[in-house]
Amino acid sequence: PCFLKDWELHVHFKIHGAGKKNLHGDGLALWYTQERLVPGPVFGSKDNFHGLAIFLDTYPNDEATERVFPYISAMVNNGSLTYDHSKDGRWTELAGCTADLRNQNHDTFLAVRYSRGRLTVMTDVEDKNEWKNCIDIAGVQLPTGYFFGASAGTGDLSDNHDIISMKLFQLMVEHPLEDEAVDWTKIEPSVSLLKSPKDNVDDPTGNFRSGPLTGWKVFLLLLCALLGIIVCAVVGAVVFQKRQERNKRFY
Repeated sequence: PCFLKDWELHVHFKIHGAGKKNLHGDGLALWYTQERLVPGPVFGSKDNFHGLAIFLDTYPNDEATERVFPYISAMVNNGSLTYDHSKDGRWTELAGCTADLRNQNHDTFLAVRYSRGRLTVMTDVEDKNEWKNCIDIAGVQLPTGYFFGASAGTGDLSDNHDIISMKLFQLMVEHPLEDEAVDWTKIEPSVSLLKSPKDNVDDPTGNFRSGPLTGWKVFLLLLCALLGIIVCAVVGAVVFQKRQERNKRFY
């Protein structure tokens, strides 16, 4: 178990295979959880887990999605949430990003940093030897005493998921005095800000999340635009008529 309050995990991995045009799957998952070595349906590990999961999803199960895969996403669970494979975990996702990490001829890396309630995920998959921001979320509460791990899963399709190395670093960070009285092993995994991915809003964490425009949404947008045009036309006609009447008085 890890008893560090602030840490950074570097993972050297490789996902590869002969499958083309989405004929591969399903992906790799990195875990910081209370449970360990428990096989299950979520990329090879347990559902309804306690802790943090980072999913490197290579197969789009939801045909309606506008995401570009492979897709990296984060999820925090207190045991009450279920990962929905049919929707690629959209309803429990905190944030995510697209990353071209499969079948690369160079080394690919991912970094997960947790410090003072802030979760950051970065990638180095473009052979530039530099980190690129993927996820940055504040208000994340993770206890100490959980376990790090990795798992992968395949279904009707297959792929190779290789973990080459996992390196954990302690971050030296100052905490406020009130943190001294906290029993960090008893903290419940949680996030202070969790909006549905379908909410088309900017959230204070800096992650913009929006769902695809469905037919109903498009209809409402067109209806609002049409009403706006009608209102403008009516107002314009009234103004024009009043000006005409005013001009007649002068003659």
